[in-house]
Amino acid sequence: MTIKHSGFDRFLLFINGVFLTIAVLLVVVPLFYVVVASFLDPSVLLSRGLSFRFSDWSAEGYRMILTNPAMLRGFGNSILYSVSFAALTVIVSICAGYALSDNRLKGKGLFMTLFIITMFFGGGLVPTYLLVKNLGLLNTIWAVIIPGAVNVWNIILSRTFFKGVPLELKEAANVDGATEMRIFLQVVLPLSKPIVFVLALYAFVGQWNAYFDAMIYLDNTSLHPLQLVLRSILIQNQVEPGMISDQLAAAELKRLSEIIKYAAIVISSLPLIVMYPFFQKYFEKGVMVGSLK
Repeated sequence: MTIKHSGFDRFLLFINGVFLTIAVLLVVVPLFYVVVASFLDPSVLLSRGLSFRFSDWSAEGYRMILTNPAMLRGFGNSILYSVSFAALTVIVSICAGYALSDNRLKGKGLFMTLFIITMFFGGGLVPTYLLVKNLGLLNTIWAVIIPGAVNVWNIILSRTFFKGVPLELKEAANVDGATEMRIFLQVVLPLSKPIVFVLALYAFVGQWNAYFDAMIYLDNTSLHPLQLVLRSILIQNQVEPGMISDQLAAAELKRLSEIIKYAAIVISSLPLIVMYPFFQKYFEKGVMVGSLK
């Protein structure tokens, strides 16, 4: 079926295409620059900028990062924190969302009100730090994982999604003698893959890019995530001790720090790039279903 557009509609479609093209270029051009720059010889990058001659390319930045114990340790810590945080966030969100979606829960309106209040009002940094300290979580991985695991927005998404699950399915399972836990695990949860994957993706990406909590709560450098190491390179324009030889001059340090910046950005983005295609088919469905009501 061919759709005929009026002149005004074609004008709007053209304007929309122009804005979308600009938006894509704003994303693709910097990404392309970073990827190409990460493979260039540092001297070529500093003197001439981007070059597409293979003779000017070098993997020195990647070699230095992949042989750096601090960077590898930070990469492993980030994976541990992100996976653990995503798992805990998903468990808390779907359990709370499922309970709040049941009309039989007494006081669910009060619970939702209390949850929503926390979206607008918080204790602040100092009380949160004192709480984490008094709980004995400082300089432990739990200081990074536990405080932000309860996300009210994720709970609301889960609650709205579970409200869309047909009540007849749960009633049929109940007639067959299934307990509430069995109904949740064997009937409702298998239908909830979209929202589970969306929440996991949100939590993983948020924790992977986070560094502030680790900077506040973790004094032990062996527990620092990759983003803290990357922050040292990008913001402080420094290279972590042990990444290069002590005999290098200041000019050589600056030359190498430039190429390491781009290689570190690419490496830190790889898990998200690899992970997203597997979650994509659930992403749109989970977000849309969770935001209908």
